[in-house]
Amino acid sequence: MAALSSGTTSRATALHHYRGLNLDLGRETLRNWVRQAEIDSGDRDGVTTAEAEEIKRLKAENKRLREANEILRKASIFFASMSS
Repeated sequence: MAALSSGTTSRATALHHYRGLNLDLGRETLRNWVRQAEIDSGDRDGVTTAEAEEIKRLKAENKRLREANEILRKASIFFASMSS
């Protein structure tokens, strides 16, 4: 389904709509799944599912590290004030 021409786009759209009706899925849901599959297979540019999962994991790790750093910073200030 990479690089559909304008002539096949309407046919592909109709096919997605038909399949969506048979699966009781919204047309946009099915279209998004197809688009993501094309990205994951390298047929279309974009962020792959694996890359999106890695970004999500790294953001969560970054948040935890920032929180830990803030706790350590506050502890450092607290203990520094006790020794003065």
